[in-house]
Amino acid sequence: MARFSEDLFVRNSREANLVQYANGLAKKIERTAGIHDEKGTFPFEHYQLLKEEGFFKLPIPKKYGGEEISLYEMLLIQEQLAKGDGSTALNVGWHLLTFMNVRELNAWSEPVFARLCHTAVEKGELINIINTERVKGNLSRGGSPGTVAKKVPGGYQISGRKSFASLAPILNHFTIIAYLEDEEITAEFLIEKTDKVKVIETWESMGMRGTGSHDIEIQCAFVPEEALLVKHKPNEETRFDANSRIYSLEIPAVYLGIAGAARDYAIYFAHSTYSHSLGDYIKTAGHIRQKIGEIELLYKSSRSVLYSIAERFESDPLLKDRLSDEVSMVKHVVCHNAIKIVELALRIVGGSGLSRKFKLERLFRDVQCGLFNPPQDDVVIEQLTKAAFKKLTEQREESLVIK
Repeated sequence: MARFSEDLFVRNSREANLVQYANGLAKKIERTAGIHDEKGTFPFEHYQLLKEEGFFKLPIPKKYGGEEISLYEMLLIQEQLAKGDGSTALNVGWHLLTFMNVRELNAWSEPVFARLCHTAVEKGELINIINTERVKGNLSRGGSPGTVAKKVPGGYQISGRKSFASLAPILNHFTIIAYLEDEEITAEFLIEKTDKVKVIETWESMGMRGTGSHDIEIQCAFVPEEALLVKHKPNEETRFDANSRIYSLEIPAVYLGIAGAARDYAIYFAHSTYSHSLGDYIKTAGHIRQKIGEIELLYKSSRSVLYSIAERFESDPLLKDRLSDEVSMVKHVVCHNAIKIVELALRIVGGSGLSRKFKLERLFRDVQCGLFNPPQDDVVIEQLTKAAFKKLTEQREESLVIK
């Protein structure tokens, strides 16, 4: 077992064991990550390994046979796993955050949740929320889905097409947001793979090429009554914004892991590369030391802000619904810092780092994708701007009351 002191953010023996566990998995999936990236193929063997190692039961409540990991533990695991393959880590992150979000909020009926927990533990089944449509965009921005659910005897008939469906090649069930036509509201439905649910291979991305984020077309698929998980009433909080979307912190944790892999690569390169013009290893060059120092500043500050917010969330229940601005800020800061870290690593390694033969080129492409996971930059900036003006208004109203 690793000593806690080796990582300031590992606080106890359980966390140390989880980090060691995730690090071991990362090293194994890294062996074929570059091959799948180059070919644009889905790494089925990664998920078979994770299944065999019990990864998919990590977020499941203990009463259903899971490990019931905490938010903080999830971030430690995801940061390590992403060092091996960002695509795989980002993919399984959707599974982790879905179960953790639902288990805390009791968002679904207990029988449905229990059944899905058992399939994750016993069969290694994954789940994801497929929430984006090519015409409508990501529904988290407030749009209405083009996917429609019609009430029919015994359940609903659903038709529509979803895009950016990460894990599509391996999912046997997933949830979607659809427009409930009869009631003129949206609702979350559980969809099972059938001949009415087709994966359309559209994913050909610059980065995160192994996520299999294809389109999914749903053609008049029947789902039973219990497949309607929850109705979204106007102006009512949903699981997608409750508790300040805290579990979405797994997204910056993944990109921080990618940046951490680039950091490690660059430091080792500087330490082991001899320069005949210098007559020494390049780690002695001033401009190299400057870049490594900048990397360390970005990397350490990113880890500090990520784990401090997670710790605050877990240590003070009163803060749970008041961290929305901080969660969005963390995503923005960490993802931008991660991009800068990989850029600096490339400058240290030089032209050879651009070669597809080496890991750094893949890391550079993968880390760019953080900008396009929600919440995107414009949403974060507008959110923080609104909060600033709201605070000013509250302070003025308070001062008027005092006077």
